[in-house]
Amino acid sequence: MTADIPSLVEFRHDLHRHPELGFEESRTKAKVAAVLRDLGLEVHEGVGVVGVLKSGIGNRAIGLRADMDALPIQEQSSHNYVSNNLGVMHACGHDGHTSMLLGAATTLANDPNFDGTVVFIFQPNEELGLGAQAMINEGFLENFPIDEVYAIHNLPGAPLGQVSTRDGLICSSESIFEITISGQGGHASMPQKGRDAITIGAELVNALQTIVSRKLAPGAGAVVSVTEFLSDGQRNVLPGSATLKGDARARSPKDRQDIEKYMRQFAKGIATMHGVSVAFDFNTEFIETINAADPTNGLINTAQSMGLETIPNREPMSFSEDFAHFAAAVPGCFMLLGNGETGAHGQPLHANDYDFNDDLLPIGRDLWVNLVRERLPKVDR
Repeated sequence: MTADIPSLVEFRHDLHRHPELGFEESRTKAKVAAVLRDLGLEVHEGVGVVGVLKSGIGNRAIGLRADMDALPIQEQSSHNYVSNNLGVMHACGHDGHTSMLLGAATTLANDPNFDGTVVFIFQPNEELGLGAQAMINEGFLENFPIDEVYAIHNLPGAPLGQVSTRDGLICSSESIFEITISGQGGHASMPQKGRDAITIGAELVNALQTIVSRKLAPGAGAVVSVTEFLSDGQRNVLPGSATLKGDARARSPKDRQDIEKYMRQFAKGIATMHGVSVAFDFNTEFIETINAADPTNGLINTAQSMGLETIPNREPMSFSEDFAHFAAAVPGCFMLLGNGETGAHGQPLHANDYDFNDDLLPIGRDLWVNLVRERLPKVDR
């Protein structure tokens, strides 16, 4: 693989044809590791793939992260590199993120012109929020000490190559909740004889919506969404049990903790009022993504020096990002890179006809390369 554009495109299309779900990225990992070895990098394969490139005698090290996993979506595209894996698709652009970072590794290996160490991080299972923590648990931070860490995510609908980021919170947390109501089933014609879990559940669904509208400050950016309502009822059978599942987003640890507190209060109170029991589970895998000031300002300066349109104080995003775990351990910057505004490039992330924009590959590659050279400048000694 060389640094020219056609080979980056070819590599990206190959990944797109062969998408793999989180922690199943065996083919992708093997291809990434092979490229890094061919470039002469120090390569480590574990939960993910890590490539280490050293130049000069500088003792500073930075990490650059790309995600590798795909989504359980059946692709509905017309291009000639549609997914060959039934029900699995690169609908978030991780094929592009991986290719851009490999392009940067290629350029830097061929012409380092920096002083220090670059750690290329190819992470599995970003979509479920498990990959970064798995790499950390495996000892990534101890084995590859870095001073700062960066990640790029493409942004459909934004102009091609537009860079946007911000100091402080940039992505919300995501918490998954499950509430199980255990009441008393009965005959649909005699509801007074039972404790109908659907009616109680519906009351709870409505109550949960008041957390954002009445319990948290206006403009907090929190979201509470019930996404599943399951029961054991039938045509003429009132359900004795029901399960509510959903997703909560928050822009601060305090709001996240308050959401959980109020959900527990509401579930317990409504259950007590109706004489039923309730089980509540609230699990946070995506914490809030917090950008540090110094690396964020450095990234902004790099983008501006390249002449890229730059938004240095964008609004925080409501989606969540597994990179948060790296940024919580090491000063970091998560940035968004415009994927284009039309066609498949402008379709929402996770849409079955979304596609990463090949024209973004050299932009992202060059952004990585310039960032490395500016953060690890070569000094005359």
